Amino acid sequence: MDLSDAALLLVAGLAAGTVNAVAGGGSLITFPALIAVGLPPVAANVSNSVAVCPGYLASVAGSWRDLPPRRAVLALLPTALVGTTIGALLLLNTPARAFELVVPFLVLGATAVLAFQDPLRRLVGHPRDLGARRRVVTLQVMVLLGTVYGGYFGAALGVMLIAGLALVLDETLARVAALKNMLSAVVGLTTVGIFAAFGPLNWAAVAVVAPATLVGGYVGARLVRRLPPVVLKSLIVVFGTVIGGYLLHRALR
Repeated sequence: MDLSDAALLLVAGLAAGTVNAVAGGGSLITFPALIAVGLPPVAANVSNSVAVCPGYLASVAGSWRDLPPRRAVLALLPTALVGTTIGALLLLNTPARAFELVVPFLVLGATAVLAFQDPLRRLVGHPRDLGARRRVVTLQVMVLLGTVYGGYFGAALGVMLIAGLALVLDETLARVAALKNMLSAVVGLTTVGIFAAFGPLNWAAVAVVAPATLVGGYVGARLVRRLPPVVLKSLIVVFGTVIGGYLLHRALR
């Protein structure tokens, strides 16, 4: 890796950390950057998953005050751990092509759920109108599906988590984003353990990208607290649409 490669990865890491904290999708900045400096796709995907983890942790630190009640958060962490493990093992043991074709539609679908959140709530019921058991089960299912995706291919994980969580939680979007950051951190830490043991990691690339995502993640999380809900929601929908379109273009080439 020469100086220009390192500079490219540094800038990509800063941008990705900030984007991940605000809306998710930062991996679509770092993943192409890792490809551009010469890593094979699988190694780039694995190295990217490990490198963005510090940014998730910084996002948690920046949004700690906005987290929902701690007991509710703790109840979701085992599900997130199981889902991420399933997704990471799928990545290491199955062909990627079929999932690559599905991923864009998952991202675009999640973005549409967030964009049309209010009509969907009227259709399925507002979270405050759901029974306690149904709300808990639905939330756990959302987290499981989102973290399986995150363990396999984390791009747009934030968009998918926010879309699902906002549909079943009666919380402000800032608090939903804080919970998304916590779950993303669980995904990141779990994939670090699995990929460090079994994946084709490029540690030099990780060493450049990881500190940059740490800085960007903290800055992005602080920015979320200052954005009006309408602006934040619009940014996430735009990011999700762009990311989904990009992934669809890549899959169909």
